[in-house]
Amino acid sequence: MELRDIPAVGSMFTRIFRKREYKAGGELQKYIETIFFGSPLYSPERGSVVYDDGAGGIGSVILALPMEFSVQGRRTVAKLLCAFMSEGKAGAHGAACIARAMRAAKQDMCFSDNLSPVSADHGAAGGGILLPIQSLDWRRSFHPLKAWALMIGRQAPLLRSRVVTGPLAAVDRILRRRHPTMKPGAPSGCATRAIDPAAFIDCAEPMLQRFAVRPVWSRSEFNWLVTVAGLNSTLGKLLCREVMDESERVIGAYLYFGKAGEMATVLNIVCEAGRELDVTAQMFHSLDAEGYALAVGNAQPFLMNAISRQRWLSFHHRGYFCMVTRHADLKDAVQRNDIYVGGLASESWSRLLTDF
Repeated sequence: MELRDIPAVGSMFTRIFRKREYKAGGELQKYIETIFFGSPLYSPERGSVVYDDGAGGIGSVILALPMEFSVQGRRTVAKLLCAFMSEGKAGAHGAACIARAMRAAKQDMCFSDNLSPVSADHGAAGGGILLPIQSLDWRRSFHPLKAWALMIGRQAPLLRSRVVTGPLAAVDRILRRRHPTMKPGAPSGCATRAIDPAAFIDCAEPMLQRFAVRPVWSRSEFNWLVTVAGLNSTLGKLLCREVMDESERVIGAYLYFGKAGEMATVLNIVCEAGRELDVTAQMFHSLDAEGYALAVGNAQPFLMNAISRQRWLSFHHRGYFCMVTRHADLKDAVQRNDIYVGGLASESWSRLLTDF
């Protein structure tokens, strides 16, 4: 994909994913340029791919964002696949060509965390590995009636209005007095402290060493990711907290979007091995204290036991997570769940999922 393709790609995105016939606006076009041409890791061979329909148009496209990972100690630049689109007969042929180019035998590392069932089937047929746990979101309600209105309100915006959420919040307050389990307790001796999102990497780097496959997050890439993630004002403000034990030693950290009085969207949680329960319990306690109606986040295998201890928590299928690679050691690590991926190292922060 070249810069001159952006208007056609943006319009295709609008037609296919938003069911609107008009051309892509300037804001969407600027965002596509920023995300898919602006990464410090970008190069044409690491970027998105379009299929020329033979008549000067674009029949299909796959948007891809480079992200650097450490795989069993070696560095590799993976492709995060963000949107796969095609239109018409020529587009179907182009989509098949692009899909063949993305087969496992030809890729060091490709992944997507939000595939439809059809795309997931294509990925698996091409040698990809589906990750069932990473395909889930968790949701922890602190004010369940208001949380319900906020989630349903994604499709029915009227339910998110104060006219509806105000009375529901009043009922929630009564329920919280009668049902103490709605309030997440704090683990003994732990505390939370606010830090700048850019400082998250200082906490995360040593805590991610236990994973065979993990994001590298060089300073330049991480700072760029934090900057572009911060453009997603729909999800709120990008915030970060570190968790300390009774001796004030940092044992974990979490990065999240906070929309005041509504929802906390947790992107990443890191912790010392063995402190998963303390860090997640303290996180939920702090988010509740900050006044959010609910918190949501990506499921991670190493956190499942700790997250599942929470009351008023549920899991929901987000979209299929698929990993494609030709390397046996990466496949082995993925199948053993010896991998840290998601949040900033995924599409969770992108405005393409929430806006336009």
